[in-house]
Amino acid sequence: MTVSTFSTLVQDTLWLLLALLLAAMPALGHGGLAGLPPLSDAALLALVILACTLIVERLDSGHGNNSRAVIRITAAALLLASLVILGLRMGSGLFERQEGLAVAVMGWFALFRCGGTMIRRYWEFIPVLAPGVLIVGNGELADAMRTLVLESRGRYRLKGFVECSANGGELADTLDGLSLLEYARKNKVRKMVVSLTERRGAFPLDEVLRCRMNGIEVVDAASFYEEANKKLYIENITPSWFIFSQGFRISAWRRLGKRVMDVVFSSLGLLLTAPFFPLMALLIKLDSPGPVFFRQVRVGAGDSEFVIFKFRSMRCDAEEKTGAVWAKVNDPRVTRLGNFLRRSRIDEIPQLINVIRGEMSLVGPRPERPEFVRTLRRQIPFYSERHYMKPGVTGWAQVRYPYGASEEDAIEKLRYDLYYIKNYSILFDLRIMLDTVGVVLFRKGGR
Repeated sequence: MTVSTFSTLVQDTLWLLLALLLAAMPALGHGGLAGLPPLSDAALLALVILACTLIVERLDSGHGNNSRAVIRITAAALLLASLVILGLRMGSGLFERQEGLAVAVMGWFALFRCGGTMIRRYWEFIPVLAPGVLIVGNGELADAMRTLVLESRGRYRLKGFVECSANGGELADTLDGLSLLEYARKNKVRKMVVSLTERRGAFPLDEVLRCRMNGIEVVDAASFYEEANKKLYIENITPSWFIFSQGFRISAWRRLGKRVMDVVFSSLGLLLTAPFFPLMALLIKLDSPGPVFFRQVRVGAGDSEFVIFKFRSMRCDAEEKTGAVWAKVNDPRVTRLGNFLRRSRIDEIPQLINVIRGEMSLVGPRPERPEFVRTLRRQIPFYSERHYMKPGVTGWAQVRYPYGASEEDAIEKLRYDLYYIKNYSILFDLRIMLDTVGVVLFRKGGR
């Protein structure tokens, strides 16, 4: 099973739950709760459909994600499910008087599965789902935003590019004699992205204000980049943007809720995994000489330092000659068992102790070593802002970007870390934890 298969399985499960709900609504309306089908029948029906869909998916190897393949697989899966249901009904009497429910559930499921795929495939042709974007600006920043729209895979449609010259707001020459508002209305523009590399004398204030007052959404480049990529465009962010932008509001109640969730889930995790600690200790000892646990100083909230706990995955003399260095692919310092521990993320389990102690959180920016932090703080703007929250066992950067092993990776992960801090919520944490399950199951990103 691959990550894409796991994602499809989760999606199909959600479609089935929604299909069951809609299929049961007529019975609920006629007879109340007494009119609902038995829960066991509904669960078995969903399981049969899900299993048949997964089987057909696996048999149809190399089908890709095109809409025709999804329709073909859905039709074949429902045909197989119908045969299985018919066999169960004839052989054991299951689904007696539930034929209508089965037909309704399969119908809704087919609609959701195929319809959702069609919308994802062709949503650039649906005006409501793919907003038209007009780029207003100049220089490299405007070019970057134009490229972002063109490479958005249909999430946005480029409606034009208006270059702002240094002589002010005379835009008629580039708009075929139309005003900015007239041009936007003519081309059905819903979002205007102001992207100015050269700001002095270039911003057409009156024209843009008219568009804003007539219902067209106006955003700056940094905000549009954040919306499109779920990370921050730190090259175009100023300290004032941090101060005045929406977000970065973590109340005492949210911190309390996060702490309660950390303690509850970490305690549960340790209770479930503690019986395996002796076996893990034995395997580590047999694999290479040295301690079972690896301790290392990391930087936490408020730039404070703490000692992190992990199962040892490297040789004891890994940095005796080199000092602190980034990990790399096929790192020779990693032991045979350590390679498995890193890829499966099992080596991270002892960090739950750090979470209970209050030094870390389940979700947050990954803690870096002080040696790296001192360098990165000098070279990357706003790097210290990631220490506004406690570091996490997992995080938004961890599920969205591969393992970081260079300054370039640190910059990219900082974009995600700052986005997480800006948009923090308990639901966001739960989403990241769910995404982490997929990363762990398929061993993505470890080194």
